[in-house]
Formats: sequence, structure tokens, C-alpha cells
Amino acid sequence: MTVAPETTGPVIEQVRRVRTEVPGPRSRELLDRQRAALPAGLGSTLPVFVASAGGGVIVDVDGNSFIDFGSGIAVTTVGNSAPRVVARATEQLQRFTHTCYLVNPYESYVAVCERLNRLAPVPGPARTALFNSGAEAVENAIKVARAATGRPAIVVFDHAFHGRTLLTMTLTAKNKPYKQGFGPFVADVYRAPMAYPYRWPTGPERCAEEAAEALVDLIDRQIGTDNVAAVLVEPIQGEGGFIVPAPGFLPKVQQICAERGLILIADEVQAGIARTGTWFASEHEGIQPDIVTSAKGLGGGLPIAAVTGRAELMDAAPAGGLGGTFSGNPVACEAALGVFDEIEEHDLLTRAQRIGETMLSTLRDIQRAHDVVGDVRGRGAMIAIELVHPGGDRRPNPELTTRIAARCHQEGLLVLTAGSYGNVLRFLPPLSISDELLNEGLEVLRSAIAAEA
Repeated sequence: MTVAPETTGPVIEQVRRVRTEVPGPRSRELLDRQRAALPAGLGSTLPVFVASAGGGVIVDVDGNSFIDFGSGIAVTTVGNSAPRVVARATEQLQRFTHTCYLVNPYESYVAVCERLNRLAPVPGPARTALFNSGAEAVENAIKVARAATGRPAIVVFDHAFHGRTLLTMTLTAKNKPYKQGFGPFVADVYRAPMAYPYRWPTGPERCAEEAAEALVDLIDRQIGTDNVAAVLVEPIQGEGGFIVPAPGFLPKVQQICAERGLILIADEVQAGIARTGTWFASEHEGIQPDIVTSAKGLGGGLPIAAVTGRAELMDAAPAGGLGGTFSGNPVACEAALGVFDEIEEHDLLTRAQRIGETMLSTLRDIQRAHDVVGDVRGRGAMIAIELVHPGGDRRPNPELTTRIAARCHQEGLLVLTAGSYGNVLRFLPPLSISDELLNEGLEVLRSAIAAEA
């Protein structure tokens, strides 16, 4: 199936085109201005300045057109200029830009919450509150869990990424660049091993069972069950390297929580909202978290996030305990409603599944030809390869990962790196990408691996 590019605004030619060196002269001028105006801590994966984007391409100010395998880190899932997103947001801009929902409410906020209450895999009646970012959603999910249980401790997993605020930095596993020099961090956060099949010491067959046993030991013996409010898990880990937990592990986590009266929070900031071929990645394992966080793909490029949870839990926070000045901005709410419309009208859940089938097939073919591709994994349009040194010992190869990504960028393909060891290439194409561009991007990747391996 070929998906037509978005048609809102100027038509963007759906081609890969490299006209200049990358970055080109105009982008280099802007980079000089950036260095004078912005702090060094703000870096760019591909330092070209964008002039337009849509369908499956990003066009820079020098006229170069890049195939987009990044989607702004899973944000533009329905495309950079999806018609219903643009139309709804534009109409709202003409009505009003802000009132603060905590001062004067508006219907679109309620409508977004109603849709998420129906879609999220939360058991029983659900409630939703809106926020500005994924990190803010995670923090508020933990606030809700602590308010509902009266307990302080939060259990997270190795390789996790949950954000860049003080609490979410604490929850995040990787030190550099996210945590180094920014401590001290928050108390009462504990880390369990993730059921990472490719790197589990005794092999993938025992992975789910042994990781669950380690989680039980941490909760019951090291922390004390009565001290734990919640277990927080990404159904597919994002920055950690698109790690799909071993089959059966997530149901075991849910059971462990249920038996102890703990709240299970699923961080679906990156994996949710159609990215994996279901509305939420939790659905692949049949789990029903008590609380789900979403963001990124929810707003079609506008900042909006959500916490959706069991009604009795969400109601535990006192009046005034949730919300914020900009939370659930009316323009972002309309954009989110446009995202729901795009996904349903164009059956983008099926489209994500088809993208995943194409990518996994091609990447496994590449893996058979190159032993530096140690693992191919993912679901839907959330796919990754883990790169290792040749010879079969699975040693991470971040240097090769960097070279392949750089070659892809020079050849007009935007890819992102990830992983606790810096050795994962992750692919997040927009669901509006055509089959032709998708396959062309995979062939650019194939050539880059062959050239650098």
C-alpha cells in the first residue's frame, strides 16, 4: 500500500535529493548564528535547518530533501502537515490561543480526554489529565500513584528513558548525556533489570522468568512491598534501544503488581498513539496498566501529553493537585483530535503494521549478509538494529553506528541513534511515508552498512 503525502499547504515533492554538501551553505550560516545564541547543550542529530516537511521527506534551506526515518523522535506519526491536524489547529488559532483550562475550560480538552479514556488499555472506567510533555506526564503519573497509595517508592528498569526533568532524569538509566553533572537526584527510585532478550546473560529462553524473579526480589526484599507505590515500565523501551521485552515478561510484571497492590504505570510516550500498529504498545502483550502516559505522537507536532488511568486512582489527587498554566492548550487539543481523525480515516494502525513488516523483512536480509547487525527488533513503525563487532561476541559497536548514521545523513536519509551503549540505529518513519520512499530509504541504509562494516 502506498500512502499519499499530506496535501495541506504547498505540495512537497516526495523525492530524496542531495544538492549540496550536508550541511549546506545556508545551514552553515544558521549554525554560526546558533552557536552565538544557544547553549552548547542543545545539539542536533542532523544539523540542517528545515524549510518544509511532509509525507516522508524533510527539505532543508539549501534544497536538500531527506527521507525521514525519525518523525521528530516519534512525534509526527501522522506526518508533518497532516490535513486534519493543520485544519483543526488553524481554526482554533483564529478562535483563541489560550485561556488556561484551570481558569476557563473548553470542550476540546474534554474531547481529547474522552477519546483517550476509550482507547487506552486501562481496566474499568478511566480518567485523563493533559500536560505539556512526556516527562511532565510521567511525573504526574507518579504523583497520582503516590497520592493513591500513600507510598513513596518507584521501581523502574535498566535501559529506561523517562525524560530530562529532575525526577525523570532519576528514573532514566543512562548517565551521559542525560544525568552527568545534574545531580543530586530524587530519593526512593529503585532499578530492576530489564528483560532484554539479546543481552540476557543466560539467553532469551530464561529471560522473562529470571527478570521477573529479580523484580520480585527487589520489591519484596530490598525495598519492602509496603513502601512501593508503582512499577514504571516502557512496553517498548525508547532511548534504551527499542528493546522489546521478552515475551511474557510484561504480563508477569502486571501479575506481580496486582498480587501486591502496586500500581503499574506504562510509559507509552514514544510507543503509543498508533506507532507500533496498535493504539498503545501494551496491547501487544495483552496487559492492562493502571496508568498510561502518552505524548509525542498525540499532538501531531504540537506539545501535548496525557496521563490516563483508572478513575479511582486519578481521583486520588486533591483539587488543584494536577494541571498547569499551559497544560492542554486549546490549539494542541484540536491538533490531537486531528491526529485521532487521521489515524481512523486512513487506517494508520494497519499502515504501521505494514511498514513494520517491510522494514523487518529487509533488515533481517541485511543481517544475514552482515554479522555486525547483531539484532533486529521492534513492532510496527518502531524498528531498530543493534550493531556489534564482527565475530559473534555481541560487543557493542558505537563507532560503527556513528559512521553508518553519518553516511546515511550524507546520502539523504535521516536516521537516529539510541541504546545504552550507543550502538543502536532506530527507525521511526511517519505513517504518511510512501512505499517507494520507505524502500528507497532501506536501500540507502543497506549501502551504508555495506560500505562501513
